[in-house]
Amino acid sequence: MTSFARVTGMPENYTDPSGNTEAFRAFNQTPEATAPTDAPSRLPLIIGAAVVVVVLVALVAWLATG
Repeated sequence: MTSFARVTGMPENYTDPSGNTEAFRAFNQTPEATAPTDAPSRLPLIIGAAVVVVVLVALVAWLATG
């Protein structure tokens, strides 16, 4: 039986980018360009949950009477 897949070794010259201390310090010391934004409104989520609850209660009531 012949082999149809060959696994090659990892290259020896691979440098881990997270191991570069200078790059990490430069990243860590840069000020954030964007201002913090407010959290999105939760009103659509609350309205959607209320609609689902009303539909489920109506379904249970319809099944109980039918």
